[in-house]
Amino acid sequence: MLSPSKFREIVSGRQTGLSATALRALLRLVEFPYRWAMQIRNHRYNHRSAAIHRVKVPVISVGNLTLGGTGKTPLVQWIARYQRQQGIRVAIVSRGYRASPDGTNDEALELQLALPDVPHQQDRDRVAAAQAVIKQHQAQSIVLDDGFQHRRLARDLDIVLLDATEPFGFEHVFPRGTLREPLAGLARADVVVLSRADMLDPAARGQVRDRAAQFAPDALWCEVVHGPAELTNTRGETQPLSALAGKRVAVFSGIGNPAGFRHTLFAIDCEPIAWREFPDHHRYTAEDIASLTDWATDAELALCTRKDLVKLQDATLGKVPLWAVNVELRFLSGQEPLESRLDRLTQNSMESSS
Repeated sequence: MLSPSKFREIVSGRQTGLSATALRALLRLVEFPYRWAMQIRNHRYNHRSAAIHRVKVPVISVGNLTLGGTGKTPLVQWIARYQRQQGIRVAIVSRGYRASPDGTNDEALELQLALPDVPHQQDRDRVAAAQAVIKQHQAQSIVLDDGFQHRRLARDLDIVLLDATEPFGFEHVFPRGTLREPLAGLARADVVVLSRADMLDPAARGQVRDRAAQFAPDALWCEVVHGPAELTNTRGETQPLSALAGKRVAVFSGIGNPAGFRHTLFAIDCEPIAWREFPDHHRYTAEDIASLTDWATDAELALCTRKDLVKLQDATLGKVPLWAVNVELRFLSGQEPLESRLDRLTQNSMESSS
């Protein structure tokens, strides 16, 4: 199985040679039926031949156009936290992709840690999940996590993230690229957010914005960065990022886009002595932990993402302390207009229900 980084090296064209070229050609053939299926599906929803269900409160969808990590979870947290600060009873709804037997997955655990006062309902039937949080928690607003391609639940605001490392999925639908659907689908977006915008200079960000505007000319444009804030461990302890200074650090992750995590580490001058990748949403087994313990023996500190940390039970790998990087989202542009849209949604909902 290809690692996320290896897959991107191939589909991006950065890896050259006969075998890589042949594999791209094969993936191109497989792309056609997937693209066709997505186009047919979107056509059915666009023309209302497939049922779309509306619930009684505003639904704010946060999703992406590409596979892998674009920073959805930090934005979901930001929206939920903002609405809580406004006195709104907000709840989060998600599919629960690759959930454990107890019904939770890594995103649920991470959100529970960050937002203990915000209900989170996971269900493959997201219409039923939305109805459940309204009934059980009297939710006044719902944030639909990873909802852009989920069309059954009507939404009042569609927010789509484009990751600066691959904003348009290498121009191909999976498996030839990383697009979840053809780029024309971006036309459904009300808000387009360029995540990890600091990875691009202003001119390059402008080019991405112009390209996005070809598909969604009326969408609000925002730019955000994911800044490292502190280190945390499974005991809930924290320490400053300066604790990494001069340390031999072994880094591992099981996320969709490891390049974003690498960028975060470089931003804090962390140069790992070893790096290991697992598939996105990886469930760490006892064998994995034993292997990581052996692998990290020469390090003074082991580091992972918070998404990985919540699935691990110990604060060490053998004798090596295990820490995760807490990441905070910060807006470079578009924050006030987005807040205004969120305020209008909930205000209109409150007025219509009163």
